[in-house]
Amino acid sequence: MIDFLCSLPAWLLAIVLNVWLTSVALAGLWVVRRLIQPRLHLGYEDAYFPAVIVQSVMLLYGLIAALTAVGVWQRYNDVSGVVSAEATAIASLWRDLGGYPEPFRGESRETLRGYSEQIVRDAWPLQRRGEIPREGVEWMDRLQEIIYPFEPATESQRILHAETLRAFNQLVQQRRQRLDCVQAALPAVMWWVLLPGAMACVVLCGFFHVASVRFQALMLVALAGFLAMVLFVIIVMDRPFVGGMGIPPDSYQLVIDHHMK
Repeated sequence: MIDFLCSLPAWLLAIVLNVWLTSVALAGLWVVRRLIQPRLHLGYEDAYFPAVIVQSVMLLYGLIAALTAVGVWQRYNDVSGVVSAEATAIASLWRDLGGYPEPFRGESRETLRGYSEQIVRDAWPLQRRGEIPREGVEWMDRLQEIIYPFEPATESQRILHAETLRAFNQLVQQRRQRLDCVQAALPAVMWWVLLPGAMACVVLCGFFHVASVRFQALMLVALAGFLAMVLFVIIVMDRPFVGGMGIPPDSYQLVIDHHMK
């Protein structure tokens, strides 16, 4: 279910979450008012105990949801940093390759350009679907086969080649970190707390014996909307590359447009 929710556009996800929690709140209120409260003979004097229980549940759930939201937001920012770092490594390697003689310079730069373009064209759509792209391995191997056999003829070339190898290794590391983040997500057990917990919060509020059913329903709808927005933030940030809020490949496109033209 989480995979389905993460794949929805942001606007549709917000609507689905609001409709789902609002329906649970109103259906729960109807069941409690019509079937449970009359059997338990609950009156206004019995509201204190439900208030304590609901307050405790809301406090615990709010704490869990807040910490989860902060955690997924931090991971989203970290993955954005990884993407930016890989794009920076590509730009640095491109400049280092510019100091080599032909035909080495043209061949190596053309391979690096092909690697960058396949990230935007092929790898990113796969990452949007939560799949790990594999084509980049062939481009990295091809670039390695070009760079490693080069024999520097002068001291300046030896210094440049050492810097190029360092930049290439850094690019390999950044690419590996990006791929490790493609399927990063909250553990499944967290969703067994967040989703049923949100439903429990709105249903338990129905045990308050409020004289006006419409007023109670209005308050429950407002609470459901707030909880839906908290879940919305967690879901859209949980998988940094998936969904409408996924990290775009703009950093790579910027390098292609500004450095490789």
